[in-house]
Amino acid sequence: MRRFLPLLILAIAIAGFVLLRATRPAPPAVEARERVWRVEAMTATPETIQPTLVLYGRVEAPDRVRAAAPVSGRVLELKVRDGDRVEAGAVLARLDPRDLQPRVVQAEADIERERIRHRHDLDAIKQERTLLALAEAKVARFEKLKNARLGAESAFDQAREEAARVQLSLTQREQAIAEHPARLAQLQAKLAEARRDAQRGEITAAFAARIGKVEVAAGDQVQPGQTLLSLYASETLYLRARVPAIYAEELRGALQRGERLTADAEFGGGRVTATLERIAGEADARGVEVLLRLDERSRVPAGAFLNAVLQRPPVEAVLALPPSALHGGDRIYTVRDGRLAGVRALRAGERRDAERLQLLVRADTLPAGSTVMVTHLPHAIDGLAVELVKPAAQVAPASAPGAGER
Repeated sequence: MRRFLPLLILAIAIAGFVLLRATRPAPPAVEARERVWRVEAMTATPETIQPTLVLYGRVEAPDRVRAAAPVSGRVLELKVRDGDRVEAGAVLARLDPRDLQPRVVQAEADIERERIRHRHDLDAIKQERTLLALAEAKVARFEKLKNARLGAESAFDQAREEAARVQLSLTQREQAIAEHPARLAQLQAKLAEARRDAQRGEITAAFAARIGKVEVAAGDQVQPGQTLLSLYASETLYLRARVPAIYAEELRGALQRGERLTADAEFGGGRVTATLERIAGEADARGVEVLLRLDERSRVPAGAFLNAVLQRPPVEAVLALPPSALHGGDRIYTVRDGRLAGVRALRAGERRDAERLQLLVRADTLPAGSTVMVTHLPHAIDGLAVELVKPAAQVAPASAPGAGER
C-alpha cells in the first residue's frame, strides 16, 4: 500500500483535472471589429469668393514738409509740439526779426546806391563826350602843325594819348550805363530774397496738417537750411507694404479694370480702412511694394506699423474649407458610405476675417454637395472607416477640431 498510495493520489488528480476540463463552460467567440474614427464634416458648395492677403507695412506721408531756417538766426518762439494738429495758415514758429531785417535794409541800400550811380553816369557821360571832342580837335591842330613842320612830334603824340584816355573813359562810362539794368535786376532779386527770408521768419502751415517732430527749442541758434520741424497732411496717408511677386500682376490687372480693392487693419482698438492705389514697377527677393491710401477719417500717425488684410480679386468655383480639411497640402477627403475617399485639390488662396481662417481650394472632380471631412487625421487614407459627429448639414467649419475613436 505504501508503494501504490502515491500513484493512486496522482491518478485521482489527473482524473479530476480531465473532468474539470471537460465540464468547463465554452468561451465566447471573438468578434473582429474595425476601428471607426469620429470626425466632423461639412457640405462642399463651390462659390465665387474674394480671397485675402495679409500685409505688413508702414504708414507714410508723401506730402511731408520740413520747415527749415532761411538764414542763420535765433529761434524766438515755438507754438506747436509733436503730434499737434494745426489748420492752414497757423503760425508754427518765429525767428528773431533782428537776424532777418538787416539783410532787407542792406539790399534796399544797394539798390538806392545803384540808382544814384546811374544818375551820376548819365551826367558824367555828357562831360566826357565834350572832353573827347576837345581832345580830338587838339589832335587835329597838332597834326596840322606837325605836317607844316611847325610843331614837335612829341606834342602830337601827347595829344593823341590824351584823346585815347578820354575815349577809354567814355567807353567805360557807356558800358556802366548799359550794364545798369542788369545790376539793378540783380540787386532787386537780392532784395526780394531778403524780404522772402524775412517773411519766412514767421513759419506758418501751408495746409491743415499734423506736426510730426519738433527738432529745436525757443532760444536755439540755427543755421541756414537747418530743419526746425516737420509736418504732414494727415488726410493723405499711405500704407507701404510688400506682397509676393506672384500676386503683383493679379493686383495690377484689377487696378487696370477699375476694381476697388480694400484692406482692413486694427489700430488703437479701432478699424482702419485703406484702398489699393499703386503698385511698384520693380521687384526684389522680398516681393513688390504696394501703396494703399488710408481712409481720411483714420487717426493713424505716420511711421506706424500695421498688419492689414487686403481683399484680392474674386475667384470662381472654389470651396471655403478650414485649414484642418487639407491633408498633405493638396488633398481633401470626402465621406461616402461611412468611408473616406481622397480628392486632389488646388489651393487658390485664403480668406481671413476677425474670427477664422479659411482656405480656398479648387477640386474639379468633386461633385457639388459632397460631404468633406474637416477634421485633420494625420493617418487618413482612402477607405478609412469614419463616423460623423453631427450630420454634414449641421456642422460648421472649425479651425482646429479634434479627432476621436471608439
